[in-house]
Amino acid sequence: MAKAATKNTSQLPRGAPVEEEIIQRAKRSYARLPILEVIFDRFALALGPRLKSYVGAVCEVTVDNIEYLPTGEALDVIPNPALMSVVETVSWEGPYAVVLDPSLLISVLEITFGGRAADRSAWSPRSFTAIERKIGREMTNIVLEELSEVFSKLTETQFAITHVETNPLALVLAPPNTGCVRMRAHITLDERDGYLYFIMPFNALAAVRNMLAQPFQGGDLGGDKSWRKSMTEAISDTEVVVSARLHQAHVPMQKVLNWKKGEMLDLGISLDQQVTLTCAGHDMYTAHSGRKRNGRVALKVETQLKDEEEISNVLSD
Repeated sequence: MAKAATKNTSQLPRGAPVEEEIIQRAKRSYARLPILEVIFDRFALALGPRLKSYVGAVCEVTVDNIEYLPTGEALDVIPNPALMSVVETVSWEGPYAVVLDPSLLISVLEITFGGRAADRSAWSPRSFTAIERKIGREMTNIVLEELSEVFSKLTETQFAITHVETNPLALVLAPPNTGCVRMRAHITLDERDGYLYFIMPFNALAAVRNMLAQPFQGGDLGGDKSWRKSMTEAISDTEVVVSARLHQAHVPMQKVLNWKKGEMLDLGISLDQQVTLTCAGHDMYTAHSGRKRNGRVALKVETQLKDEEEISNVLSD
């Protein structure tokens, strides 16, 4: 679990009354959102494999810290310039920001365009080019898709980028004194790295804040699903033996002992007798037998004997 902190940076004149200090500290004291912290941790686990497939490099995402502080102070540490996507959700009540710092964006660009063998380029503050903005927007969409997937375990949420800013001073999310959650994630790509920020004002989280404020009792809130996909693909490609059982009869042992070579056995099978398909000792389907045009015997499945969960939902989420 990433460390979380409630930041208190209220400045009071020297010699101010103790009562005034208590009041100021109370104003800056924000309740933690335990479920949101877990969501960020699971999001980091899921984002690593996704970025690896996008960039084509070994990627690791870790949550550095989660802080609760005024929105104005949360924006103070954002690099200038930085690629800041303003995001909104239909069911939420305000915007929030996803920030890619320049070092992360340049690292992605260098690796994507074959520059991993060269030394890491030094960043000097400047305006972002059109291709840098395009790559940054694509990467932000990947980030939002993974966050939406993790949030779906709690509530259905679709995130959409409304516009992109590059100057933190031009970013307006909420009044400066409005409390917010700031999450910083450290992303490493081969020997390069950078930071990803989420800045979520409390007014944007108002619709789901009660759920996010609950203590985490355990359960599935997303995470790295790459192993699940690999396991599902491996199981899907596995060959199994399917047997067709035409009939099964109960015969007294004495009668079986009296059978002789050439004796005709009446099993009581009719022309429309159903066939039972079995796999690994389990009856799976019933079917009718027939012949194809080439003369080969074929079976037409009629009834499924096992529930869908028992057959295909082996690796359910």
